[in-house]
Amino acid sequence: MGTKVSEVMTDRPRAVTADTTIREAARLMGEEDVGALPIVGDAARLVGIVTDRDIAVRAIGRGLDPEQTSVGQIASSEVYALTPDDDLDEALQTMARAQVRRVPVVVRENELVGMVSQADIARAGKDKNTGEVVEAISRPRRGPRIVGETGGDDSGEYSGSTSEKARRDQPRDVS
Repeated sequence: MGTKVSEVMTDRPRAVTADTTIREAARLMGEEDVGALPIVGDAARLVGIVTDRDIAVRAIGRGLDPEQTSVGQIASSEVYALTPDDDLDEALQTMARAQVRRVPVVVRENELVGMVSQADIARAGKDKNTGEVVEAISRPRRGPRIVGETGGDDSGEYSGSTSEKARRDQPRDVS
């Protein structure tokens, strides 16, 4: 591919500190139209990342008070980062292995300088490999998706037959 992360990343992303409330983080995500906010400490050093999924699953799903719960309490514990000089192929491989759609970009001593998303890379990449790796990042997890009674899926997400659903949920080979 040859393109560097620095060519497609968002510069100067909005970031929060570990003591930011999840309500404020959610408000900022809406304002910025993003699904993740890096968490920084002193000297803009990356210390974590909080995603919309973290807020939904780890906070709201557990009944935590959004005014009293900080992002530091629910943030993803494992953070993957890239550098501006990383090649987009390397970035895609990192994202696919980690099954993440957004990655902070850091320099020197873990200083946050940007964010790169699956969409940024997809827009920059035109080749088949890019599409296959982006698809691998977004591959749904395996297993049943049962809500409510065991008689069926009450989520309303899928209305096709069982065989159509099974075909749709089959893992795809991207090698």
